[in-house]
Amino acid sequence: MRNREQVIWDFVQAWLAKAERDLKAAQILLAAPGEFADLVGFHCQQAVEKFIKAYLVRHQIEFPKTHDLTFLRTLVRWRDERLAEQLAFADWLTPFGVEIRYPGELPAVDRNTAERALADAQRVRHFLLESLEEYLQRGRPA
Repeated sequence: MRNREQVIWDFVQAWLAKAERDLKAAQILLAAPGEFADLVGFHCQQAVEKFIKAYLVRHQIEFPKTHDLTFLRTLVRWRDERLAEQLAFADWLTPFGVEIRYPGELPAVDRNTAERALADAQRVRHFLLESLEEYLQRGRPA
């Protein structure tokens, strides 16, 4: 049976793994021939959301089911105001979480926007893995 700290570790690892898969999907779609810029944006938003949720799980900060990156950052602020501010640049990705997936009023996504989305998702990854570095280096609790 797993203890509380092992459960937390396992959930953090699960969120990070899903975030990495979304980031990889975005990279593959950006490199693929065809018009996939909107899907790149979607996977970048998803990666950012999941990296933030891994951080929140690590620090046992509850969050509702949401794709709102600005809201998730407000929760990060409870633990680390500086980190929350460092992540502000990625707030613009929020609409890619839901709105961009459906026909509507949002403008078409071009390659430059997709490239920016990927670069910003990679920056978020860097900041969050850096903030979790000590925890991750310790490994799974015994």
